[in-house]
Amino acid sequence: MSPESTGQNEHYIRVLRRRFRAWRGHRPFWAGLFTMAGGIPIAYFPYASMKLGNMTLAMSTTAGAGSLIIGVLLITLGLTMWYHSIVRVFAGVAAILLALISIPVANIGGFVIGFVFALLGGALSISWAPGEPVDADGKAPVAQVPDEERPEGELQAAAVPQQQGSGYDLAADADGGRHRAG
Repeated sequence: MSPESTGQNEHYIRVLRRRFRAWRGHRPFWAGLFTMAGGIPIAYFPYASMKLGNMTLAMSTTAGAGSLIIGVLLITLGLTMWYHSIVRVFAGVAAILLALISIPVANIGGFVIGFVFALLGGALSISWAPGEPVDADGKAPVAQVPDEERPEGELQAAAVPQQQGSGYDLAADADGGRHRAG
């Protein structure tokens, strides 16, 4: 191993950052983050209290339980977007509906902060699509390159299928196609 190679000498933070970047690239990361960030103020503000000297200002309302449920559901949908990206459209639609429901239920959607974040996260989740795989050269995959642009040898290999053996089993036909044990 030469001193110029960086395989063993990379700092662990750089390796963790690269792994996180690869993990983040295969899922609607920002959609989940915005959805969870929208659920926190919606769930928090109805139970928050602020001290002003000797006076306590409490935002407790009758809709506290509804706000908590909406906030927890938005956080759960954000995690679902991260770890089950196959249901991203459902999670996005549900996040948008919960954000709209939070306006009358949860103190104007967590004072509009949670509403906007949840709405943005749901929209990002619906619009996210997995990326297309790319070759190591940075070119498009072979299946997406038109036939006219392919090299001549590759075009012939793609046009002529490989011949397989016949795969015909005489033993199976000898007993009428039935299984020997039956």
